[in-house]
Amino acid sequence: MRISRVGYAVVVPGTGGSSLGTLLSALEHGSGPAPDEVVVVDDRPSGAPLPASALPVRVVRPAASGPAAARNAGWRAARSDWIVFLDEDVRPPADWRQRLVADLTALPERVAGSRGHLVVSPPTGGRRATEHERRTVEHASGWVGSDIAYRRGVLAALDGFDERLFRAEADFALRVRQAGFAVERGSRTTLQPLRPSGFFASVTEQRTHAEDALLRRKFGSAWRDLAGIGPSPLGRHAFTTAAALAAAGLSRTRLRRVATVAGAAWLALTADLALRRILPGPRTRDEVARMTVTSALIPSAAVFSRLCGEISALRAEPATPGAVLFDRDDTLIVDEPYLSDAKLVRPVPGAEQVLRRLRDAGVPIGVVSNQSGVARGLITEQQLAEVNARVEQLLGPFDTWQVCVHGESDGCACRKPKPGLVRQAARALGVRPRDCVVIGDIGSDVAAARAAGATGILVPTGRTRAEEIRSAPYVAKDLREAVGLAMGERAW
Repeated sequence: MRISRVGYAVVVPGTGGSSLGTLLSALEHGSGPAPDEVVVVDDRPSGAPLPASALPVRVVRPAASGPAAARNAGWRAARSDWIVFLDEDVRPPADWRQRLVADLTALPERVAGSRGHLVVSPPTGGRRATEHERRTVEHASGWVGSDIAYRRGVLAALDGFDERLFRAEADFALRVRQAGFAVERGSRTTLQPLRPSGFFASVTEQRTHAEDALLRRKFGSAWRDLAGIGPSPLGRHAFTTAAALAAAGLSRTRLRRVATVAGAAWLALTADLALRRILPGPRTRDEVARMTVTSALIPSAAVFSRLCGEISALRAEPATPGAVLFDRDDTLIVDEPYLSDAKLVRPVPGAEQVLRRLRDAGVPIGVVSNQSGVARGLITEQQLAEVNARVEQLLGPFDTWQVCVHGESDGCACRKPKPGLVRQAARALGVRPRDCVVIGDIGSDVAAARAAGATGILVPTGRTRAEEIRSAPYVAKDLREAVGLAMGERAW
């Protein structure tokens, strides 16, 4: 079967192990079109010579540490239309190149990425899998980046991976979906060997709870469901930790009986956690010891990490936003479907006051608005300009207007919930999208903010759906409260 040429680069985000030579050899000797280049991101303190390869291999150094920074350094150095991220220790089979190109060639423009099927090596000797091995299999079915390809244009449009996160791949996949794109499973398979783990690996993994606060702020309280991660065990861990603290703190007071009950609760919860981790596994002496000790440490480690994450997220929020961007209809002015008569413009209550407050504080303001009535022939561009001029006459000048006049089927990059309008407004104001706050009345306003990396605040109206309210990261009862929230009057 002949496959048309698709340009792709392979990025290996981080090296230092002994398996890079095996990966390069597998890529070199596979069937199908070869990659345009292999970009190896060397994040070691001192680099060493790379294994010999007939492929064009290039080494880049990341500007910061961490897996997300390595991925960003790799794709930004590459110039192919498609960027394929492969972890150093994966093993692509002989037909991987052929199947990859077939996967990418078949994708329509709305699809931003292709995921490979990761096959995890089973335990040797027919024994049961350890907890670490079971978790490796579980992670292989999620948004891991061991074999995933993205269009370079999408990576650039979304500013790549969030370098603050360990789960940057899941975060990026959510932003891709919220920008209106899809990621599909390909036909290719890749072998994911079992990686060794230390005795306390399950304890150090609890550091991911630190970033839950940031992910909740970015995607709302339903972010775990959106990412397919499942419910958080933090509630149970918090109860276990509280029981331990109560038992220790009250043991030398008159409330010894309460301390005894709290200690029994801690012991029961810890034993239950240990048993749920031990019973599915091989139950060897080493595995039982590891599960017993770490089950006593995991709850407090998870709670401590989450507290640190909440504090860091609060500190990361600027006192005032770089800019505040508003939806127009039903946010600044009363909605009139396909408004074409400037005489019908009516500001919503409080709009003039909150805009004056932002101007007095020196905060740039703008409008980001979908106006598909132009594409549908229901209003003219001249009428749209007259309506917008009337809005400024009643509410004062805005620092930027970004309006999408396309229809839903036009496939533009600016129509909300895509991030184009927000990014264009940020660029016009000379600020970063992540420093912007977008205020609107429906889910597409919040989704556009998320996709651009900005903060979205929902001000519900009669047409706001219940699911949009539930999934919004921040909800305000009116425009005044929304602007107060943007200005840091209370915690996010």
